[in-house]
Amino acid sequence: MLSSSRSLPLPPLPDLLDAAHVVSLPMRVTFRGVAERETVVFRGPAGWGEFGPFPEYGDAEAAAWLRAGIEAAWQGLPEPVRDRVPVNATVPAVPAERVADVLGGYSGQVHAVKIKVAERGQGLADDVARVAAVRHLLPDAELRVDANAGWDDTAAVTALSALSEFRLAYAEQPVASVEGLASVRRRLRKQGVGTLIAADESVRKAEDPLAVARAGAADLIVVKVAPLGGVRRALDVVAQAGLPAVVSSAIDSSVGIRAGVALAAALPELPYACGLGTLSLMTADVTAEPLRPVDGFLPVRDVAVDEALLAEHAVTGERRDWWLDRLRRTHALLSGAAQM
Repeated sequence: MLSSSRSLPLPPLPDLLDAAHVVSLPMRVTFRGVAERETVVFRGPAGWGEFGPFPEYGDAEAAAWLRAGIEAAWQGLPEPVRDRVPVNATVPAVPAERVADVLGGYSGQVHAVKIKVAERGQGLADDVARVAAVRHLLPDAELRVDANAGWDDTAAVTALSALSEFRLAYAEQPVASVEGLASVRRRLRKQGVGTLIAADESVRKAEDPLAVARAGAADLIVVKVAPLGGVRRALDVVAQAGLPAVVSSAIDSSVGIRAGVALAAALPELPYACGLGTLSLMTADVTAEPLRPVDGFLPVRDVAVDEALLAEHAVTGERRDWWLDRLRRTHALLSGAAQM
């Protein structure tokens, strides 16, 4: 999704390249097939920004991520209306016996957990066992599942009916299409299953992020700063959708998490815990004081990037060239949009 860059102070390309640090941050567990999270951070006059679209994303989609990073580094983040935000833990599609280890990466109390389901190569029994393990360990926590559009309509209804015994608050993107979300939502209600439906990819990857709201296809939306092109654009999407919003991350470093916290802190209402605790899935960061939740909350504060850590995790050679070429191409797309 790429739209005009008007009103964004787009830096000259040489300035952006000079400020760019390409890093690789190891993961505690494989997530989205990623064991090492490569990303780019850069410092501008207003602070630090991040550019970390996943490698399979095309340039047009990746340009929104660059826009978000430039907003944070060159324009700055909007003023908050709260000084901390609630955060959920995240459990990847690990075997049930590894759930305790994953949850052990979170400090203090855990009030809400997002659990990955519908993983390729796994079945419903794996999902049930994983969710059951979380519920056993955290009997009072709010649980939500994320299928990443991994089911078809019938499989989604079957799976969510089976998982409803664990008192799910909502299911995130159970199927791919807006029409499918609406169908699953209707069929679940007909069966007496009250699990809410949340739209993620149907918002952040759609040319029209408001289509899901107009179609009555979801009860709430999941918003991420980078795919939507920045904090201010994400705030606009939430306002126009008129649905409750959950703020989530995209496996960012603390720099990207800071932008997500800024979005959550600026929303007029924040009814659900945010998916901004993903640094607990990583073993390294670009700051000595990572934005990790304590007792289920993240503070609203700036991030001090550590030059020694940038050097320790620096990517060199062909991979660094690949990322810098990607910066050049996406910057050109943003520059072209600004001239339209």
